Amino acid sequence: MSTPEVFSLRGRRALVTGGGSGIGLACARSLAACGAEVVLAGRREKELNEAAASIGASAKVQVMDVTDTAAIPAVVAELQAKHGAIDLLINNAGINLKKPFVETSEAELLGILQTNVVGALALTRALHPQLKVGGGSVVFISSMAALFGIPWVSAYSISKSALTGAVRTLALEFGVDAIRVNAVAPGWIDTAMSRKAFESDPARKQKILSRTPLGCLGDTSDIGWTVAWLCSPAAKFVTGTIVPVDGGASIGF
Repeated sequence: MSTPEVFSLRGRRALVTGGGSGIGLACARSLAACGAEVVLAGRREKELNEAAASIGASAKVQVMDVTDTAAIPAVVAELQAKHGAIDLLINNAGINLKKPFVETSEAELLGILQTNVVGALALTRALHPQLKVGGGSVVFISSMAALFGIPWVSAYSISKSALTGAVRTLALEFGVDAIRVNAVAPGWIDTAMSRKAFESDPARKQKILSRTPLGCLGDTSDIGWTVAWLCSPAAKFVTGTIVPVDGGASIGF
């Protein structure tokens, strides 16, 4: 297999949750650039349509809410009828909460878990029959908050840490079906949300840069290309792995 072919995703179809913006959109763009057809999933149809238009004809749209787990089997059936079987699943949809643990209510914790863990796993379960047909790939978007402690994001950290166990267990269970399961753990990435946060807290940005060996923030495309690699034949012997993409921030201080 030649170098271009080993990274090719031609003939593959990917579902990217939270695909209308940020890291999800970057993942969709990278997958499409490697030849995959991409289906952008999320709750905001207008945003999804605009994102799909920015990618081109290879991008489709599926309106869905991963937190509504009871509806997921019907959505998956609709998805297959409209767009065809899914080979690649990128579980990117997620929410955060910045609050001290002692002020975080049980309802808030459960809300984070419902989106970041329960919804992603329900979608993975529902898509399993499609994924195993051609030897699919599942990639969860985790976080550096699952690799080391970060204050005031306990609910988020707990949810992303749960995905570590899910990746390892599902890699074992899905391996017999030739489905690979991995996760990418982004570090501090330059997004509209992070820029807004840094505007009001420049000291935090300086602290982040000082503990990142490469001395800069990452770009959403850094996550997108890593996801595309994990889905490609180039990573055919990679499963059960959490890949940090963080400029070295998680290796120490």
